[in-house]
Amino acid sequence: MSLSRKRRKELKRLRSSAGDLWGDQQDVLDQASKVAREARRQLNLLREEEVMPRMRSGYESYVRPNVDRARGFARGAGDSVERTLGSAVGSLLSIGDIANDTRVRRALERVSPRSVVVEKKGAGVGTYLAIGAGIVAAAGVAYAVWQTFRADDELWVADDEPATPSSSGSANGSPTPVI
Repeated sequence: MSLSRKRRKELKRLRSSAGDLWGDQQDVLDQASKVAREARRQLNLLREEEVMPRMRSGYESYVRPNVDRARGFARGAGDSVERTLGSAVGSLLSIGDIANDTRVRRALERVSPRSVVVEKKGAGVGTYLAIGAGIVAAAGVAYAVWQTFRADDELWVADDEPATPSSSGSANGSPTPVI
């Protein structure tokens, strides 16, 4: 295939401009990559300087006190359940000791002609007391969790007025959150 001199020059110019275009595209892509890296770095810095401190302060002022309150409530409920359950078990054991005492048995034998036999018949009062204590403890924990996670509009204060740089307490001019 033979081309005229004019066509060869045009093709040579076209190849040259295509090569220049390819080089320009590589430069643009390289520059875009540099801009994207810098944007990622700036976002990480913004996250560390602005977002994380606000999240930490929000957690410390709103979430942690409620979790501590729920933990204290659950501990208090557990302690009172322990005391109640302990006294009930102690009373039952003392009644059992009295029933097993030989003097009491002899006295009962004198009153009734048949012998007194104490047998266990399955679930007793202690079982039902333990089940009741477990239900009370579970209800206490459920109530504490509900109190912790319920929607309470009084906990959140909205910024209605825009903060001016002169009235803000921050050194960099950003508005401080109202807590």
